Amino acid sequence: MHCFRLLIGESDLWIEATSDCRMAAEKHLKTIRRQLKEYIYHHPQFLTTLTPWVEDPTAPEVVRRMIAAGQSAGVGPMAAVAGAIVGMLGEELLPANEELLIENGGDLFLRLQQTRTVALYAGNSPFSWKIGIKIQPGQAWGLCTSSGTVGPAYSEGKADAAVVLAPDPALADAVATACGNRIKKAADLAPTIDFATQIAGIKGVVLVIANKMAVWGEIELVKL
Repeated sequence: MHCFRLLIGESDLWIEATSDCRMAAEKHLKTIRRQLKEYIYHHPQFLTTLTPWVEDPTAPEVVRRMIAAGQSAGVGPMAAVAGAIVGMLGEELLPANEELLIENGGDLFLRLQQTRTVALYAGNSPFSWKIGIKIQPGQAWGLCTSSGTVGPAYSEGKADAAVVLAPDPALADAVATACGNRIKKAADLAPTIDFATQIAGIKGVVLVIANKMAVWGEIELVKL
């Protein structure tokens, strides 16, 4: 595997690929970022709104994906930015790579040839680094995480980790944010799972607050 870090502006990516695709990855990432920044320049509220953005057929692809994901999850479009970027970049690089992993701030695009286990990091929760999520080979997946206790991203909740699995990384990212926003105490885990199950395209969810965990869907947990 060719493994490298790609750092451009706010995008800090770790990429593992079967081909040396650094130059292609840098080119595509710059294009995606330029399109997003131009849209934000003309629509500054797009950057700050916490509510879904109206559809815009004239917007570039990355923006349309963020809008659609935010509408499905009931959150602002920037909640899907990391997932949308890794998803689009992954699709661009897939033709030249039999196996591909792109990580962007805890949000993952994965298309694997063999089973891999992704470690769960949930801040001070006793589950951190003790539990892994097994990802099967074949299909491309988005595996995205939101937290109210870890990292700089804004969250209305107190979840140590809200992890969402979906074929669409932008959707996984937005729904992870929406789930994290809903969790302020352990009693919120069950209704948050109910919320996530109603969103088309979501395949699995792991929610953690302190020493409590809720799991649903196509998720295989393993002890690390």
